[in-house]
Amino acid sequence: MPVDANAPIEVTGFSWVPPFARGHVRDIRVRWALEEAGKSYRTRLFHAMKPRPELYFEEQPFGQVPAYGDGTVQLFESGAIALHIAQDCETLLPADPAGRARATTWVIAALNSVEPMISELNTIDVFSAGEEWARLRRPGAEDQIRGRLAKLGDWLGDKTYLEDDFTVGDLMMASVLRGLDGNPLMDEQPRVARYYAHCIGRPAFQAALAAQMADFTEEAKEGELA
Repeated sequence: MPVDANAPIEVTGFSWVPPFARGHVRDIRVRWALEEAGKSYRTRLFHAMKPRPELYFEEQPFGQVPAYGDGTVQLFESGAIALHIAQDCETLLPADPAGRARATTWVIAALNSVEPMISELNTIDVFSAGEEWARLRRPGAEDQIRGRLAKLGDWLGDKTYLEDDFTVGDLMMASVLRGLDGNPLMDEQPRVARYYAHCIGRPAFQAALAAQMADFTEEAKEGELA
């Protein structure tokens, strides 16, 4: 669904981030869930390098994005928001209790069992590049990711998705795997690479990505991270 300035759902995001982060800010997970659910939303944007308004900390205690409001609930954390959106969308959460539980399990697995390792590698390569500790730590960080991806590939086998059909669990797992975009570690696991490509090939993801990219309208200012 298109971004609609009059929609009751509001999602916070950024109007500027460094080029390497564009398309990867975590509000894209919420946008993707809303696209899958067929719900319009409006955005409220901040510049990533400027302080947030003090009132924003009442919505998001850590000042991060995304935050979500729909007139009934106010939420933060992309996993919690995606699960909330999924509650009345059978594309994201199956109707049967067992299927819903499994989808929820995969959301938590993506955030707890996979994302921390990928985030560590990104910290090493992007924010701590050239530091001695990062050089020493990198081989171990890569090996941890290899182990996780191998297990994920074993689980997938020849399946298209983690369970019988696409769910919010796949949305979150694929979102986490985006942290390996362009990294050969993904290519080492063809089953995972195939699964990832299938997920981000969904029209709802492509719409969410285009919408986030369109919101990056501010240019970097002198003295700021570019």
